[in-house]
Amino acid sequence: MINIDKYAYASKLHQKNSIEKIAFAFITLCVCLWANSILPSLVILLVMTWVSVRKGGIPLPFFLKLLLLPMSFLILGVLMIAFQISNDPQQFVLSVPVFGTFLGFSKAGMETAVRLFFRALGAVSCLYYLSLNTPMVDLLSALRKLKCPKLLVELMSLIYRFIFILTETTETMVTAQNSRLGYSGLKAGYHSLGALAATLFIRAYKRSDQIYTAMEARGYDGDIIVLEEAVPYSWKGFLPAVLLNAFLIVSVLLARQYLGGLL
Repeated sequence: MINIDKYAYASKLHQKNSIEKIAFAFITLCVCLWANSILPSLVILLVMTWVSVRKGGIPLPFFLKLLLLPMSFLILGVLMIAFQISNDPQQFVLSVPVFGTFLGFSKAGMETAVRLFFRALGAVSCLYYLSLNTPMVDLLSALRKLKCPKLLVELMSLIYRFIFILTETTETMVTAQNSRLGYSGLKAGYHSLGALAATLFIRAYKRSDQIYTAMEARGYDGDIIVLEEAVPYSWKGFLPAVLLNAFLIVSVLLARQYLGGLL
């Protein structure tokens, strides 16, 4: 989380208007979900990776490392989608007989699983593009300008702050446990992990309550006012989003019309 925040401030796209970046990420995300096709999702994944790495200056190994985080959940999820039960072994590409029925992977199930896998990766890459190139302060400022509900924006700001409190509290407790050889063995490690889980949220809650009290003492009345850097936007800044997504939409429609949706 801290690394993402650090790269967001160091990004070459930091000075780009936040509304333009939100529009680019959100419209492309919607097109990716609507298309539900392998090739458009792969194009979106490659475009978002290229923009973040080439234009934003985000290190490619770090971006790929972030993409690996949801892959474990995706692989397990798509395997369950591809896995089916049927009495007809002909529909399976690979199957195993179990008590008179067959368990295996069908062609239709595997196609659905692959589509979902690349669809999810394309959508995740859109969110990574936005989070790695837009500091949270700028994002919240843009949401205010877009007339998002005030309560939602303030909750996002407070939750974002409390994530760092939780992380800092965890690191402090783990350091204290390590100094006492809390993870020197398997049994000691389980004991230390249990103690950490039991007291982490209590300490984090007390810390967050202290910060909230300090904010109220400084005049907090529901509005978190921060210094915002005015970055003007132009309609030309929305042109890449329009061109890319128009191309994807036309390609998907043509594929569905003439290729039967093979893409």
